[in-house]
Amino acid sequence: MKGSMMRLRPAAAVLAASALVLTGATTASAGGRHHHDDLGLTRHDRADLKRWGQDTWTSFVAMTDEITGLPADNIDASLDPATRSGYTSPTNIGAYLWSTISAEELGIIGKREARHRLKQTLTTLATMERHEPSGMFYNWYDEATATKLTVFPTGETIYPFLSSVDNGWMAAALMVVRTAEPSLRRQADALLEPMNFAAFYDPAANGGVPGRAGLLRGGFWADPPNAETDPGTVAGSPVYFTKNHYDITNSEPRIASYIGIARGQIPPAHYYATARTFPASCDWDWLEQRPVGVTRTYEGIEVFEGAFTYRGMHIVPTWGGDMFEELMPDLFVPESQWAPRSWGVNHPLAVRAHIEHGMEEAGYGYWGFSPASDPFGTYDVYGVDAIGMDPTGYPSDAEKTNVDAGYEGCREATNPAPTFADGVVTPHASFLALPYAPREAVDNLRNIEAVLGAYGQGGFYDSVAVRSNTHADRYLSLDQGMVLGALGNVLGGGVLHDSFGTRQVEKVLRPLIGQEEFSAGVIK
Repeated sequence: MKGSMMRLRPAAAVLAASALVLTGATTASAGGRHHHDDLGLTRHDRADLKRWGQDTWTSFVAMTDEITGLPADNIDASLDPATRSGYTSPTNIGAYLWSTISAEELGIIGKREARHRLKQTLTTLATMERHEPSGMFYNWYDEATATKLTVFPTGETIYPFLSSVDNGWMAAALMVVRTAEPSLRRQADALLEPMNFAAFYDPAANGGVPGRAGLLRGGFWADPPNAETDPGTVAGSPVYFTKNHYDITNSEPRIASYIGIARGQIPPAHYYATARTFPASCDWDWLEQRPVGVTRTYEGIEVFEGAFTYRGMHIVPTWGGDMFEELMPDLFVPESQWAPRSWGVNHPLAVRAHIEHGMEEAGYGYWGFSPASDPFGTYDVYGVDAIGMDPTGYPSDAEKTNVDAGYEGCREATNPAPTFADGVVTPHASFLALPYAPREAVDNLRNIEAVLGAYGQGGFYDSVAVRSNTHADRYLSLDQGMVLGALGNVLGGGVLHDSFGTRQVEKVLRPLIGQEEFSAGVIK
């Protein structure tokens, strides 16, 4: 090993050490291979969670076209179909599919309705234009006609794009459907099997180290866009790749990595080619703090197990410090169970960081920060900046307050202890946190509903600025899908974990990710 760091409490002690008593371990039980235990939830808690799930499903019904079975990207709080966005994406469609599975498992809809909805959507997907050489879906379609979009409803030109992460969420949903609804397995497989994630894999993005695994690209265009690109080919057909690669581990694109690896399309060593943090040298002092950690070797790759320091914890950061990057892949891959020394330590600490930031450091009285529809009329990113790598920060407030702790030995701090203002809380973040802080999550959601009133007939509004009490009175398919996905696991016997994490998938992924030990932990 290389490097040194402060001593950490062992992984098994992390939850017990937390003053917040983060109680949500994931276990195997008779209720499912990856069934959550009761999490200490009361009958009243479960009733509220079920009610919130029912109302969230109401928003999906309102967003979904009655003919195509495709959900709009978003809809106004009125749930008037006339306010549907007029566009959708592979992620949105995937969210509707897995939410339908969750809604059935929770008893919100019956088996017949669930099967009808799933079949309707799968039938439409089979007619939609795709990039045939890769089998991938384009990023934007009209939800009412299922046609590929080249112009947004606003008149803005679209250069049709194939996104690795968006196709990852679509593939995840198809993997869930094929297992959860066996009568539709053949239909789901016909859509899933052509999707080849090798199209996004760049073996040359290996840091100049011969034989080292590469990275996933952001995606590609089939036709020349108005952007700088790397021309190349997919299955012999010319394409225009993005310049960027996904080079960090703790972010939502890892769902595409998991799927590509599980399906034998991407080498397993790719998982260790991404960075836990960037190196702890002055060459990287644009980061908001200097990481600590050691170097370990997995799959023949040296990995700097870097972590950021925050309020007595070492945490492997996401790019923005948000809950979505940390926990959305965990809806499908039971990361804490399969990788107890890495994700099993980091996930509860990231949740704890969100709680401590909202309730103590910033003093908002609420917590849970993630990209969302903005209370002030746009879409924006929110997070706990101190546990994010982005130097400009995913802020937790509307004023975009940035934290900078300095980079020890290289540069001084510019804003180590800021004052925070109008915090923007995103309810879906609390649902994602349910397995790791069930008591705190339920209480937070109750207060958002009862005190802030950020709730309508379709469930929680997408975000709320807590001091001005300004709501984003919209519902987004993606965020509602995270709500129902989380409830499907917590109240529905781990339905997404079981349906995605089949024994075949587990056989590939569990030993791969289970060997790793993060530098995360509670500092002694």
